[in-house]
Amino acid sequence: MEDVEATNFSKVFGELLPPDRLMMTPGPSTLDPRVARALMATLVGHLDPWFTQLMLDEVQVMLRAVFRTSNRVTFPISASGSGGIEAAMVNLLEEGDEALICTNGAFSERMAEMAERTGARVTRVTAPPGRVVDPEDLRRAGKGRPIKLIGAVHGESSTSAASPLAAYREVADELGALLVVDTVSTLAGMPVDVEDMGLDVCFSGSQKALGAPPGLAPITLNERAERAIRARRRPVPSWYFDLTTPMQYWGRERTYHHTPPIPLVYGLREALRLVLEEGLEARWQRHRDNQRALVAGVEALGLRLLVENPDERMTTVTAICVPTGVDERRVRMQLLDEFNIEIAGGFGPLRGRIWRVGTMGYMSQRRYVLMFLAALEKVLVDHGLRVPSGAGVAAAIASYGEVPKSAGMRYR
Repeated sequence: MEDVEATNFSKVFGELLPPDRLMMTPGPSTLDPRVARALMATLVGHLDPWFTQLMLDEVQVMLRAVFRTSNRVTFPISASGSGGIEAAMVNLLEEGDEALICTNGAFSERMAEMAERTGARVTRVTAPPGRVVDPEDLRRAGKGRPIKLIGAVHGESSTSAASPLAAYREVADELGALLVVDTVSTLAGMPVDVEDMGLDVCFSGSQKALGAPPGLAPITLNERAERAIRARRRPVPSWYFDLTTPMQYWGRERTYHHTPPIPLVYGLREALRLVLEEGLEARWQRHRDNQRALVAGVEALGLRLLVENPDERMTTVTAICVPTGVDERRVRMQLLDEFNIEIAGGFGPLRGRIWRVGTMGYMSQRRYVLMFLAALEKVLVDHGLRVPSGAGVAAAIASYGEVPKSAGMRYR
């Protein structure tokens, strides 16, 4: 202990200076400088009248607009996106309930595991990596059974597959089930309209297409889901994720629940403002345009995508198959070391088999897509792959040539 006390930690560790990365991962994503500035605003108390007004009259109002809902219960949970999954499962499911979970990757499997821990009888309706669950399989799995809940991940970022939510809603209607949807990797980057799509519960993550720092999980519940929670036979088994109390904390009652991460709420507030300033339709189109250019460039380099059907691809995350004989991790490390570009690899059964590239939020810009394609070409050549010189960038530029000049003016 004496040696520890004698250590001059200020000299041993020095000032915190993180590297300046371009975060082209499936999350977190590089922050817009305006969001980063919001994080430095003066800290106030979580019960300060100014902060409570910001929560109710700004954050909640804008969050409803981004979710496209008028749901009373709409607020950010102080947790990661996985906290959103857990909150949805533990509040809605009890021992003996029947649930169908569409599983086609790591995060939908996580939803199924969390559902099982409630004691519910969970049936996984599966699809292989890179595919989406067939609505007919879902229908067959629930036929003749009292299904309380159907769970699905809108954008399975472990594979980059995007699920057909409208078809799942039809099945849920036939079965009389609640539809719970994970939009962690899609909200503000792909079309999400909670009321028009009929989503009973929808949750997300702050650090992806929303463009805020990690640590918050926005969630919204409609009246049907609220009634299901109130009709529980037993208390919610998790104290922290029991939504009944934070529903009051984020309501006019102002009942204390926990101390929220106040600077993260500042960051989310600014990120939501920027989303609405740009406009949701324009933002969705920007993500489509940049993902289309990325795909054109990747395919021009002779690479293959994991999701073969273009209609089943996310526009915020793209999974690229690693060519035979190429070390996927060494490619990622070289991109990081030489170009400060961070992308992600696969995990689980896809470990070593794919690269996952995020073009979401602030990083969904043509300059970053072109920079990544140029860097990727150079790295692949260094690893012995023969690729057409300049083909990736040229194909992406050609793709952008089809985009109207007025589209996405702020993020060029």
